[in-house]
This record gives sequence, C-alpha cells and structure tokens, in this order.
Amino acid sequence: MAQRAGLALRRKMAALLGLRSSARLLPLLGAPRSLHVTPGNPSARVAVVLSGCGVYDGTEIHEASAILVHLSRAGAEVKMFAPDIPQMHVVDHSKGQPSQESRNVLVESARLARGDITALSQLSAQDYDAVIFPGGFGAAKNLSSFAVDGESCSVHSEVERILQDFNKAKKPIGLCCIAPVLAAKVIPGVEVTVGQEEEQGGKWPYAGTSKAIQGMGGKHSAKEVHEVHVDKTHKVVTTPAFMGQAPLHRIFDGIGAMVSSVIKLTGK
Repeated sequence: MAQRAGLALRRKMAALLGLRSSARLLPLLGAPRSLHVTPGNPSARVAVVLSGCGVYDGTEIHEASAILVHLSRAGAEVKMFAPDIPQMHVVDHSKGQPSQESRNVLVESARLARGDITALSQLSAQDYDAVIFPGGFGAAKNLSSFAVDGESCSVHSEVERILQDFNKAKKPIGLCCIAPVLAAKVIPGVEVTVGQEEEQGGKWPYAGTSKAIQGMGGKHSAKEVHEVHVDKTHKVVTTPAFMGQAPLHRIFDGIGAMVSSVIKLTGK
C-alpha cells in the first residue's frame, strides 16, 4: 500500500512538473548536488555535521541554512555528514510532544542536505580544512546525551573522534547554539559561548548551560546572539544563535561572524 501511495505521489509530482514519466523525477530532484561546491578553487573545504532535521529532535534548520549560505558566500566547498544511528526520539513539532515513531539521524539529515550526505564514520580531518556543527536539540540528544545527563553526558564516539582529530590537527571547529557543549566535553579547557549566563527575564532561557560547560572543565564567555567567541588556542569558534531570544536576522549575523572566523582561521 505504501509503495502504491508513493508511486501515485511521484506521478502527481511528475504531472505538475510537466514530466511524462515519474522515472525522470529523481534525476531532476537530485540535480542540484553541486550547490555546495564553488567552481574553481574553493577558499576552504568545510565539513558540516548534522544531527537530524528539526529543532526539537535534530538540527535547527535555520542555523544549518544560515551556515550553508555564509559558507557559499565565502566560496567554500561544503560536504555534509551525519551519524547513521536512530534518533533519541521523534518530536511532533506542531505539538512539541514526542511521538511513537522512530527515525534515523542520517536519513533525516539528508532532507537538509538535499540528499547529498555521507555517514559520519567516513569523515576524516585530513580531508577538510574545518568542521562546523549547527545546533538544535539533536546535538544534545543524538550527538551526545547532554539533554538527559547534563555535564555528566557522553558524546557519540564518532563525534568525539572528529572533534579530537580536528583539534590535534589544529584545524578550526565552529559550533553554534547548544553544540558548543560537545567541544566543552571533548576538548579540555576549551573556551566557548552559549550566550549570557543569566536568564535576563526569559531572554536567555538556556543560560544554565554555561554552568554545565564550566562543570565539564570548559570556560564560558558571555556573548550576544550576533557575537562570536574565538578560542585562538584551540581554534574553536562559537556563537549563541537560538540560545537567546532575538530577531532572526541578528542570529543570522552571528552565524555569519562564526563562519567568517572559521574560514579566517583556515588561512585560506
């Protein structure tokens, strides 16, 4: 039944697009794979690690999109990765409540990557100049157990390997929103920001995260959403993004500053 429904949908889409055969639809949808590759010599090769698709159980979509736009503007060549694992859970975003279904992090992340995505196990620091992690609760649920365990959390083994390898190779690491907790757990003494350290009347609802970062041995620097913190020693660049309540364009600007700082640290 599901196959018949899927075939009917493809035929309907093909008809809407003016295609005679639904078999021609997949090549059409797959065509923009070069979207994240700049013609000529790229300024830098950057890996972007996703954690699903959707703020409450995966990657924050606005953050991922902003990162990709700023990387494109910088002339970078981008490849996206995600772990091939089940999500911690699936959240019905219209209700803000968990549902009973199960989903795969790699499969869901492929939605953001327009299908051009690779299993995280294939990411090697020697092939890229930098790595960037968008936020969203997926970073705290799928890439780590921070959402459940706080400062006592564990980090997914592949994520830990990647952070350690880029750090040892002295290649820059960018993280935004809640994702800086990953670096705080894996890189001893790293300096990061997740925004302000007090809630300020609800403007910074996740301000307590700064104390967890310090509990994990990291150092926290208070910043606004349009600002970044650059740890020059560890080459780690962070920005608060949706950890604070702010207009979308200011969050976009902060992510742009993070991307720009990461590219600058590559030396390209």
